[in-house]
Amino acid sequence: MSTRTDAPTRREQILREAARLFAERGFHGVGVDEIGAAVGISGPGLYRHFAGKDAMLAELLVGISGRLYDGGRKRVAEAEGGPEAVLGSLIDGHIDFALDDRALITLHDRELDRLRDSDRKLVRQLQRQYVELWVVVVRELYPGSEAEVRAAVHAVFGLLNSTPHLGSYGAGLPGRTATEALLRRLAHGAFAALAG
Repeated sequence: MSTRTDAPTRREQILREAARLFAERGFHGVGVDEIGAAVGISGPGLYRHFAGKDAMLAELLVGISGRLYDGGRKRVAEAEGGPEAVLGSLIDGHIDFALDDRALITLHDRELDRLRDSDRKLVRQLQRQYVELWVVVVRELYPGSEAEVRAAVHAVFGLLNSTPHLGSYGAGLPGRTATEALLRRLAHGAFAALAG
């Protein structure tokens, strides 16, 4: 969900490669030497940026939850038009995340339980706040029961967050633009089912 166009910092490069490697081989299947090699520094050189692998994992998972929530709040505040436009903006933002940060989705699914309790609680708190943004907007459009709307929001997240299981572009997954359009139609269709 980053909108920055400047080159990533060394710290950001380390996090990106750590996320990729952790998603591919699991947290315990990757050593600091491998992460360092992926960004062109020695494994011990990583300790200038992070206390260790646990700190990288925490920053990745807490960080993405915070970025989703902050990005969602910004989209709600800046969307022009009624609740349809706000929901469309939230969906578009989450699709960008689902397509651009697929490794983080895998990492969250597999490794959340490895976080310290305090970090895991922070991730869950940020996720609940993000869900609430969506629930408020969806209920404006589809004034059903709160429980039903909340279930629909979680179902749409499940749909959008399935991207790591879709394969690579060209090998089972259509190009980025076509995948984005498909996910958008599916998400809007799922919410429209609340009206039925």
